[in-house]
Amino acid sequence: MLFNSFDFLVFFIIVTILYWVSPQRTHIYLLLAASCLFYMAFIPVYILILFLTILIDYFAGIYIEKSGNKTKKAKHLLIFSIISTCLVLFVFKYYDFFIWNFISLCSTFNINCSVRTLQIILPIGLSFHTFQSLSYVIEVYRGKQKAEKDFVVYSLYVMFYPQLVAGPIERAAHLLPQLKKNHRFSFENLRIGLLISCWGFFKKVVIADRLSLIVDNVYRYSDNYDGYTCLLSTYFFAFQIYCDFSGYSDIARGVAKIMGYDLMINFNYPYLSKSIREFWNRWHISLSSWFKEYLYIPLGGNKVSATRNNFNLLFTFLVSGLWHGANWTYVVWGGINGVYLITERYIPTLSISKYFIVKLLKTVLVFHLILISWVFFRASSITEALAMFSKFSQINFQSVSISIKHFILSYGVIWYPGINKTVIPFYDSQIISFSLLILFLVSICMEYKGGFLTRFFNKNTLLYYIVSIVLVVLILLFGVLFENSSFIYFQF
Repeated sequence: MLFNSFDFLVFFIIVTILYWVSPQRTHIYLLLAASCLFYMAFIPVYILILFLTILIDYFAGIYIEKSGNKTKKAKHLLIFSIISTCLVLFVFKYYDFFIWNFISLCSTFNINCSVRTLQIILPIGLSFHTFQSLSYVIEVYRGKQKAEKDFVVYSLYVMFYPQLVAGPIERAAHLLPQLKKNHRFSFENLRIGLLISCWGFFKKVVIADRLSLIVDNVYRYSDNYDGYTCLLSTYFFAFQIYCDFSGYSDIARGVAKIMGYDLMINFNYPYLSKSIREFWNRWHISLSSWFKEYLYIPLGGNKVSATRNNFNLLFTFLVSGLWHGANWTYVVWGGINGVYLITERYIPTLSISKYFIVKLLKTVLVFHLILISWVFFRASSITEALAMFSKFSQINFQSVSISIKHFILSYGVIWYPGINKTVIPFYDSQIISFSLLILFLVSICMEYKGGFLTRFFNKNTLLYYIVSIVLVVLILLFGVLFENSSFIYFQF
C-alpha cells in the first residue's frame, strides 16, 4: 500500500479513528493488525517471511539474555540469529544476482553451467526491517537493551506500519518504550503530524514525481537526448531522490506523530553539506548510523592503523552499496563514496573556511561530487552510466543558451493548472521542474536552522494554517496523484 494512493488515504483515516476511539490497552493490537493489513496489500503471502524473521530474532533476544550477555553461548545465538535473518535477505535479494554473475564468469572460460535462478519478487522493505530486527538482537547481546518478552510489542516494533517498508530504521531503545506507553489524543500532535505529512507529500508528489517524468524518460532513452539534457536530468535526479525518500520519511514521521509516536529525523539538508563526511551524517541518517555502529566500528573503526581504517571505510561503503540493490552499479556507487571519504582525510582544512564564499564553494563542490556518484545509482547498468558521462562530454554552449532562453520565455506555464503531465514537451517539463526546484530551495531557506517554517511546529499561528492550505492546494494542482507512483527506496 503506497502512501500516495487513495487506498492508503482510506486506510489511514479508518485506522486513526479506530485508534483514538478504542481503549488504550487495545492500541498495540490494533496497530499490529493494521500493520499486517498494510504489508499484505503488496503480496499477502510474504507476511509469512516477515513473521519468520520476527520469530527468529524474538526468541534469539530472549535466549541471549538468559545465557548472559557476551557469553560464549550468547555469541553462538547471536551468530545464529544474524545468519538466519540475513539468509532470508540473501535468498530473496541476492541469490539470483550471484548466480547470474557465476554463470557469466563460467561463460567467460567456456564452462557450461546449468545453475537455475529463482526469479522471485523481492518482498517490499525486506532490507529495512531486517536491519531493524538485527539491531535489536545485537543491542541485547551487548547488554544495552532488555529482551522484549511481549511478542505483540516486539512484532509491532518490527512491523510498525508508518516506517515498515522504507524506514527510518528505528533502534529498539527509541521505539520500544513508546509502544508500551499509553497515548492520548492530542490536537497538537495532530496539527504537527498533518503539517509534517503535507510537507512530505508535497516533496513526493509535486517535486519528486514531476521530476521523475523527465528523469525516467531521459535515462531510459538517453541516445535520443543531447549532453545538456542528460546532465540536466542528472541534476533533477539528485533532487528527485532526495524529495522522494525524505518525503517518505516525513510522511512516516507525520503519520506516527498523529498517533503520538516520535520517529527519528532521517534527513538533515544533506545538499548543504560542506564535506563528504558531513553529507553522510545528514543523508539517510538511520542507515548511515546503522552501518557505522554495526559494521564500521566492529571492524575497528578509526581505532586502528590508517591503512586498516581506510579499508574499513571502503568496505563499509561497498557493503552499503550492495545493500541498496543487487546490481554492480550500487557497488560502484558505494565504492565512489568510500574513496571520497578516504581522499577527504588527506586534504588539509582551509584556514579561511569561516568565510561565506569558501563555505559556498565547498558546498557546491560536495554537491557535484555526490552528483557524479548518483549517475551510477540511477543507471540500470555500468555501461549505461558510462554512456551518460560520455553524453556530458558532448555538451556545447549553444544548446545550453537555447534551453535557457526557452526557459525564461516560457516560465509562466508552471502556473497553469490544466497542464497534462503525460503529453507536455520536454522543455515544458524543464520549466515545471525548474519552477518546482526554485520553490523547494526557497522552502529550505525558510525552514533551515530555525526558519519561520520550523516555528510552525511550536506555535499555533494563522501563518501555519495559511502555509498548510497552500501546500494542499499545490499538491492538488501540481501533484502526480493516485497513479501508483512507487517510492524509490521501496525496491531496497
